[in-house]
Amino acid sequence: MTKRIIGLTGGIATGKTTVANYLASAYNLPILDADIYARDAVSLDSPILTAIAHRYGEEILLPDGNLNRQKLGEIIFHHQEERTWIENLIHPYVSDRFLQEIAATPSPTIILVIPLLFEAKMTNLVTEIWVVRCSQAQQLQRLIERNHFSLEEAQARIDSQLPLEQKAAQAYLVLDNSLTTAALFQQIDQAVEKGLGNRG
Repeated sequence: MTKRIIGLTGGIATGKTTVANYLASAYNLPILDADIYARDAVSLDSPILTAIAHRYGEEILLPDGNLNRQKLGEIIFHHQEERTWIENLIHPYVSDRFLQEIAATPSPTIILVIPLLFEAKMTNLVTEIWVVRCSQAQQLQRLIERNHFSLEEAQARIDSQLPLEQKAAQAYLVLDNSLTTAALFQQIDQAVEKGLGNRG
Protein backbone atom coordinates (compact mmCIF):
# COMPACT_ATOMS: atom_id res chain seq x y z
CA MET A 1 0.00 0.00 0.00
CA THR A 2 1.32 3.42 -0.94
CA LYS A 3 1.70 5.73 2.01
CA ARG A 4 -0.15 9.02 2.07
CA ILE A 5 2.46 11.58 3.12
CA ILE A 6 1.01 15.01 3.76
CA GLY A 7 3.43 17.92 3.68
CA LEU A 8 2.00 20.50 6.09
CA THR A 9 3.41 23.96 5.45
CA GLY A 10 2.49 27.64 5.31
CA GLY A 11 4.02 30.90 6.42
CA ILE A 12 5.59 31.57 9.79
CA ALA A 13 2.92 31.97 12.51
CA THR A 14 0.05 30.91 10.26
CA GLY A 15 -0.98 27.99 12.50
CA LYS A 16 0.93 24.90 11.32
CA THR A 17 1.49 23.66 14.87
CA THR A 18 -2.21 24.08 15.71
CA VAL A 19 -3.13 21.95 12.69
CA ALA A 20 -0.50 19.30 13.44
CA ASN A 21 -1.54 19.03 17.10
CA TYR A 22 -5.17 18.60 16.07
CA LEU A 23 -4.34 15.91 13.51
CA ALA A 24 -2.36 14.06 16.19
CA SER A 25 -4.96 14.34 18.95
CA ALA A 26 -8.18 13.96 16.95
CA TYR A 27 -7.01 11.41 14.37
CA ASN A 28 -3.96 9.82 16.01
CA LEU A 29 -1.80 10.57 12.99
CA PRO A 30 2.00 10.44 13.35
CA ILE A 31 3.64 13.87 13.10
CA LEU A 32 7.22 14.29 11.86
CA ASP A 33 8.50 17.82 12.47
CA ALA A 34 11.29 19.48 10.48
CA ASP A 35 11.98 21.96 13.29
CA ILE A 36 12.86 19.11 15.66
CA TYR A 37 15.31 17.63 13.15
CA ALA A 38 16.77 21.09 12.47
CA ARG A 39 17.41 21.50 16.21
CA ASP A 40 19.03 18.05 16.29
CA ALA A 41 21.28 19.12 13.42
CA VAL A 42 22.86 21.84 15.56
CA SER A 43 22.89 19.95 18.86
CA LEU A 44 25.87 20.20 21.20
CA ASP A 45 29.14 19.03 19.59
CA SER A 46 27.42 18.13 16.29
CA PRO A 47 29.48 18.55 13.09
CA ILE A 48 27.08 21.24 11.84
CA LEU A 49 27.34 23.25 15.07
CA THR A 50 31.13 22.96 14.87
CA ALA A 51 31.03 24.35 11.32
CA ILE A 52 28.79 27.25 12.43
CA ALA A 53 31.13 28.12 15.30
CA HIS A 54 34.09 27.97 12.93
CA ARG A 55 32.41 30.43 10.57
CA TYR A 56 31.07 32.92 13.12
CA GLY A 57 33.36 32.46 16.09
CA GLU A 58 32.77 31.31 19.64
CA GLU A 59 30.38 34.22 20.31
CA ILE A 60 27.73 32.33 18.29
CA LEU A 61 27.63 29.83 21.19
CA LEU A 62 26.03 30.10 24.63
CA PRO A 63 28.23 29.61 27.71
CA ASP A 64 27.20 25.93 27.85
CA GLY A 65 28.34 25.36 24.25
CA ASN A 66 24.90 25.26 22.66
CA LEU A 67 23.91 27.45 19.73
CA ASN A 68 22.85 31.00 20.49
CA ARG A 69 19.76 30.97 18.28
CA GLN A 70 18.96 34.62 18.81
CA LYS A 71 22.42 35.70 17.64
CA LEU A 72 22.28 33.37 14.64
CA GLY A 73 18.83 34.72 13.77
CA GLU A 74 20.18 38.25 13.76
CA ILE A 75 22.75 37.16 11.19
CA ILE A 76 20.70 35.01 8.83
CA PHE A 77 17.57 37.15 8.68
CA HIS A 78 19.56 40.16 7.55
CA HIS A 79 22.09 38.46 5.25
CA GLN A 80 20.68 36.27 2.49
CA GLU A 81 24.02 34.66 1.66
CA GLU A 82 24.52 33.58 5.29
CA ARG A 83 21.01 32.14 5.47
CA THR A 84 21.73 30.16 2.29
CA TRP A 85 24.99 28.85 3.76
CA ILE A 86 23.23 27.67 6.94
CA GLU A 87 20.34 26.09 5.03
CA ASN A 88 22.74 24.19 2.77
CA LEU A 89 24.12 22.55 5.91
CA ILE A 90 20.85 21.84 7.70
CA HIS A 91 18.36 20.96 4.95
CA PRO A 92 20.15 17.78 3.74
CA TYR A 93 20.33 16.55 7.34
CA VAL A 94 16.61 17.22 7.84
CA SER A 95 15.70 15.50 4.57
CA ASP A 96 17.70 12.40 5.50
CA ARG A 97 15.98 12.24 8.91
CA PHE A 98 12.57 12.42 7.25
CA LEU A 99 13.44 9.54 4.93
CA GLN A 100 14.59 7.42 7.88
CA GLU A 101 11.48 8.17 9.94
CA ILE A 102 9.04 7.64 7.03
CA ALA A 103 10.57 4.22 6.42
CA ALA A 104 10.27 3.35 10.11
CA THR A 105 6.67 4.56 10.53
CA PRO A 106 4.07 1.87 9.75
CA SER A 107 1.06 4.22 9.53
CA PRO A 108 -0.45 4.54 6.03
CA THR A 109 -0.82 8.30 6.58
CA ILE A 110 2.00 10.48 7.91
CA ILE A 111 2.11 14.24 8.48
CA LEU A 112 5.39 16.01 7.74
CA VAL A 113 5.47 19.52 9.22
CA ILE A 114 7.93 21.41 7.00
CA PRO A 115 7.80 25.21 7.27
CA LEU A 116 10.27 25.55 4.37
CA LEU A 117 8.80 22.75 2.25
CA PHE A 118 9.18 24.72 -0.99
CA GLU A 119 12.23 26.77 -0.05
CA ALA A 120 14.16 23.65 1.03
CA LYS A 121 13.02 21.75 -2.08
CA MET A 122 11.54 18.89 -0.04
CA THR A 123 8.31 18.52 -2.01
CA ASN A 124 9.64 15.20 -3.35
CA LEU A 125 9.18 13.75 0.16
CA VAL A 126 5.38 14.13 0.16
CA THR A 127 2.41 12.88 -1.84
CA GLU A 128 0.28 15.98 -1.23
CA ILE A 129 0.71 19.48 0.18
CA TRP A 130 -1.47 21.25 2.73
CA VAL A 131 -0.89 24.98 3.18
CA VAL A 132 -2.08 26.87 6.27
CA ARG A 133 -2.67 30.54 5.56
CA CYS A 134 -3.89 33.76 7.15
CA SER A 135 -3.44 37.44 6.33
CA GLN A 136 0.00 39.01 6.63
CA ALA A 137 -1.39 41.43 9.23
CA GLN A 138 -2.38 38.40 11.34
CA GLN A 139 1.04 36.83 10.80
CA LEU A 140 2.75 39.99 12.02
CA GLN A 141 0.50 40.30 15.05
CA ARG A 142 0.94 36.64 16.03
CA LEU A 143 4.73 36.77 15.57
CA ILE A 144 5.09 39.93 17.62
CA GLU A 145 2.90 38.51 20.42
CA ARG A 146 4.41 35.01 20.37
CA ASN A 147 8.10 35.80 19.92
CA HIS A 148 8.19 39.38 21.22
CA PHE A 149 9.71 40.55 17.95
CA SER A 150 9.76 44.14 16.82
CA LEU A 151 7.72 44.91 13.70
CA GLU A 152 10.95 44.98 11.69
CA GLU A 153 12.11 41.60 13.04
CA ALA A 154 8.72 40.00 12.36
CA GLN A 155 8.60 41.39 8.82
CA ALA A 156 12.14 40.16 8.09
CA ARG A 157 11.14 36.62 9.00
CA ILE A 158 8.01 36.73 6.84
CA ASP A 159 9.99 38.19 3.94
CA SER A 160 12.59 35.40 4.21
CA GLN A 161 9.96 32.87 3.12
CA LEU A 162 8.24 32.28 -0.19
CA PRO A 163 5.03 34.38 -0.37
CA LEU A 164 1.97 32.54 0.92
CA GLU A 165 0.14 33.05 -2.39
CA GLN A 166 2.83 31.05 -4.20
CA LYS A 167 2.62 28.26 -1.66
CA ALA A 168 -1.17 28.15 -1.80
CA ALA A 169 -1.08 27.97 -5.61
CA GLN A 170 0.85 24.66 -5.36
CA ALA A 171 -1.28 23.14 -2.59
CA TYR A 172 -3.57 20.12 -2.69
CA LEU A 173 -5.46 21.77 0.17
CA VAL A 174 -5.45 25.31 1.58
CA LEU A 175 -6.55 25.72 5.21
CA ASP A 176 -7.75 29.22 6.08
CA ASN A 177 -6.68 30.17 9.60
CA SER A 178 -7.87 33.77 9.48
CA LEU A 179 -11.05 33.15 11.49
CA THR A 180 -11.58 31.00 14.60
CA THR A 181 -9.81 27.84 15.72
CA ALA A 182 -13.15 26.03 15.49
CA ALA A 183 -13.48 27.08 11.84
CA LEU A 184 -9.96 25.80 11.18
CA PHE A 185 -10.71 22.44 12.82
CA GLN A 186 -13.89 22.12 10.75
CA GLN A 187 -11.85 22.49 7.54
CA ILE A 188 -9.43 19.81 8.77
CA ASP A 189 -12.31 17.44 9.60
CA GLN A 190 -13.76 17.88 6.11
CA ALA A 191 -10.36 17.24 4.52
CA VAL A 192 -9.77 14.13 6.60
CA GLU A 193 -13.24 12.72 5.96
CA LYS A 194 -12.83 13.33 2.24
CA GLY A 195 -9.33 11.98 1.93
CA LEU A 196 -8.25 9.50 4.57
CA GLY A 197 -8.71 5.96 3.43
CA ASN A 198 -10.47 7.11 0.28
CA ARG A 199 -8.23 9.16 -1.96
CA GLY A 200 -10.45 8.81 -5.01
